[in-house]
Amino acid sequence: MKTQEHIRESKVRSALKGLSWRIIATLTIIVIVYMKTGEIQSALEIGAIEFVIKYLLYFAHERAWAQIPLGSVRKIAKG
Repeated sequence: MKTQEHIRESKVRSALKGLSWRIIATLTIIVIVYMKTGEIQSALEIGAIEFVIKYLLYFAHERAWAQIPLGSVRKIAKG
């Protein structure tokens, strides 16, 4: 039986979480850029660039946090 400290989030789950969030966030930035510029081409280009860069950053961030056992941060904060 695994204790809470041994449960890890899989790479696939991290990837899917990142993908679902990036879709929502990228659609938001596309709408914002379009509203500001009135140019759909610019909005789509910026959205595409933003999607790739932020997806890779999010995935790396998730995987870094996945290396920290659950409860570790709380233990450190308590001192």
